[in-house]
Amino acid sequence: MLNDALGTRDRERGPTGPADLLMRALTDPDFGEDGHPDPAEVSDEELGTLLVAALRTDPSAPRTMRTAGQAIRAEARERQPRFTPAACRRLFDLLVEESEEHGGADLTLGLDALQHCTGPLPDVSRPARALVGAQLDKDSVRRPYALLAVATLAGDETLDAAVARLSRDVGPIVADETAVIAGLTLPEQTALSGTDRDSRFVPPHVDAWRRSAGSPAYVAFARRALEAAADRTDAIRAGEIPYRADKAFTDREITSLGQALRVALLRDEPWLPGLFDRLLPGLALAPTAARTLPSQALLYEVVRAAQDFPTPELVTAIRTVRRTVRHAGVPKQLDRMLKKVDAALAERTDVALRLPRTDFTAADGGSAAGGVLRRTAGDYEAVVTVTETATLTWEKDGRPLRSVPAPVRRDHAALVRELRDLVKRLNAQLATLLRALEGGFTVDTVPPYGRWRAELAGHPLARTLVGRLIWEIEVAPGEWRAVLPETGEDLPDAPDDAAVRLWHPLRSEPDAVRAWRELLTERRVRQPFKQAYREIYLLTPAEERTGTYSNRFAAHLVHYRRMFALFRARGWSSRLLGPWDDGDGDEAERTLAAGEWRVRFRHTWSESVGDDELASTDRVCFDHRTEGAWREARLAEVPPLVFSEAMRDVDLFVGVTSIAADPDWTDGGAGRAYWERTAFGELTESALARRDVLERLLPRLKIADRCTLDGRFLRVRGELRTYRIHLFSANILMEPDDSYLCVVPARRPADRAVFLPFDDERLALILSKAFLLAADDAITDETILRQIRRGA
Repeated sequence: MLNDALGTRDRERGPTGPADLLMRALTDPDFGEDGHPDPAEVSDEELGTLLVAALRTDPSAPRTMRTAGQAIRAEARERQPRFTPAACRRLFDLLVEESEEHGGADLTLGLDALQHCTGPLPDVSRPARALVGAQLDKDSVRRPYALLAVATLAGDETLDAAVARLSRDVGPIVADETAVIAGLTLPEQTALSGTDRDSRFVPPHVDAWRRSAGSPAYVAFARRALEAAADRTDAIRAGEIPYRADKAFTDREITSLGQALRVALLRDEPWLPGLFDRLLPGLALAPTAARTLPSQALLYEVVRAAQDFPTPELVTAIRTVRRTVRHAGVPKQLDRMLKKVDAALAERTDVALRLPRTDFTAADGGSAAGGVLRRTAGDYEAVVTVTETATLTWEKDGRPLRSVPAPVRRDHAALVRELRDLVKRLNAQLATLLRALEGGFTVDTVPPYGRWRAELAGHPLARTLVGRLIWEIEVAPGEWRAVLPETGEDLPDAPDDAAVRLWHPLRSEPDAVRAWRELLTERRVRQPFKQAYREIYLLTPAEERTGTYSNRFAAHLVHYRRMFALFRARGWSSRLLGPWDDGDGDEAERTLAAGEWRVRFRHTWSESVGDDELASTDRVCFDHRTEGAWREARLAEVPPLVFSEAMRDVDLFVGVTSIAADPDWTDGGAGRAYWERTAFGELTESALARRDVLERLLPRLKIADRCTLDGRFLRVRGELRTYRIHLFSANILMEPDDSYLCVVPARRPADRAVFLPFDDERLALILSKAFLLAADDAITDETILRQIRRGA
């Protein structure tokens, strides 16, 4: 039957193409290993038929058969197979066999085959009835959405039985969802089945949600379900429903509500913010003084939904309940989860830049202007100022005070709490905005010019940040004008619908980049994130030769736990590695460009050195989302901005966590050899950016006559010796014998008296060491002096 599905062929003629050879490799134990064609050479329709055969490859089959099956399944994951009616029917028969042998089968395989059938849909009602019947006999049903779709194929009687079974003892929310899905068309049911999950901790890809969000009936259910959930938490709070810790919702309800919330978030439904204000406090706070929660599980599911489709309003609501929840462990877990939420919001620039104004609205006689909010409290005045961050200070008669005045604490305690909460919310919104703006580099999407002027450049909160960034406005088709609002330059005259984007050095000529850097230094404009001095990473000849991977940041030894923390902070996902089974290596990954591209950074756990853990770095690869599946891409195909921003992250991981930047590293072996090779080696792009900054800053410093740039080093002339500070590692060599000087930095090494155009701890450390060594005759630390005198 399998061979028949490929078409009628004369068996005596033997194989006539790649599909025939692959079919023989799957079905003939005596077929040789040589000459197996690449599955990529077969058509989509042939691939579908081959996949059906490969799915039933016995694990005990000869190695050649298993190898062919693995290759075909891998190819099917990279592209969308198509299925003949015969292959569709055969697949359903195989699913029945699988269900009978192993007690279950993946029903989504059959639904996907029907969705991509090349001819009239075959009659699969009989195997569908068998599949549904086997599932309904079980104590629990996996993937109910797919089960309902297959029940629809089986006929009304089977569908009614499935609805009755899935609605039993599950509560009105799940019963409503089941009835809605049963009433959808088969294509709508199939689309929704793509969001079925064995575990709510592992969500499907965004494409599955987008297909589900197109069903008006399911969208209407999503609103009913979420409002019903908020009604229930309101009733618990009012004492109308008895309170039981973490029992407000069942597991099935939590899964259904998570599905509904993702669909509503994806559509950015306007009624959601008001619902968050009801639902989240109801989930996080017991109606008593108990430290438990009505539903910790649903609260976490809401945050997981925010990781998939965040909105500023949901992020704010989560941060608000995080401050009020009484359970000791929940805030820490929320903090960990919010890192992923922030990273995801940075990729969703269509909603991320939507900042609320209510937090900065004047009230009770206060006033808000120029990024400053003033509120009166008797004879005193509270001043909330937004610059780098939001800060709260107090004044009397225009004179600043060091702390909250005692009369204010006594008579206006509620106002003090309100303003402190306001500052926390403002700083959370500032952080969210910055992540969104910086993440938008690979998306290239910001509001049109009119909205940008009103909602970003003119926002009392946002304008303090927006004004210090360089923007490009399309004043005419293909003609972009760059502006830095902080300088007071008039904004260009352009239509309200003109395009606006953040300026990026990759899109500019070197002379323009140098001019912007000089202007920032001259005007002492400190950018909220590195923009004018942003590193750019272009494809190298070596990467053009390797084709699909880069070894630019391979073979480094890093402090593993520090790098793992940086993965989380920058929105990358990775398994925790260690000396356990399957803990030796992984690929950290991050999606970019609104989910169209994915970067993967291979790394391997190396060893434990005392209390520290080391890892070694490996290649970087990119995948492109094509027809719903990831396909590895050649580096030359990656958009330059996507490539540059991804490689910048990897450079950050290596530069911050490399043991070469650890002045205390004294262990021997391969680690010591790497340290000696890298601690004073060639400069990375980030180190070259530091050199560029120093070229502009040094002439303005009081130690300018003692400092010169010398290749990879900042050379500092002291009274006792002359020193060379490496611009990547900040390690120090002493002339004339290049002996090493160990200077362990303080916890906050930056000399804040020195203006820096962006925040860079390594650059601040280099300058701090330069100031120290330029006046080496004033050093009092004996551990440093002994090293200096040894060779002087």
